[in-house]
Amino acid sequence: MKMKKIENSFCVSGFIGQDATIREFQNASVARFSLAVSHGEKDKEGKVQYTSAFVNLEAWRKNEAKSSFDILKKGTLITCQGYLKPETWTGEDGKERNRINWVVTKFYPAEEIEQGKKG
Repeated sequence: MKMKKIENSFCVSGFIGQDATIREFQNASVARFSLAVSHGEKDKEGKVQYTSAFVNLEAWRKNEAKSSFDILKKGTLITCQGYLKPETWTGEDGKERNRINWVVTKFYPAEEIEQGKKG
């Protein structure tokens, strides 16, 4: 039986919630940051209601390329592309835990678009 290929990727734009936390390792560095994202839907009266949330992201770079992290400052509007990576570990209480990490492979300044208009 042939299996269909499932694409594991995302592309999301939003405002950075706080300056990225950067950790340096021997060969690479990781920037962890939150992105405020929102989605608008029309209610029964036709008014657009926005729901907002924060998404936690991480981006890895070789140390010689970590200067790209300089734009990861609070309030910056960026677009992030990447993939979802499952992670499992055992907590201090002995229980297995898991989460999905949003791993960013590419990020760049987003183009601002007026609310309600599509480019």
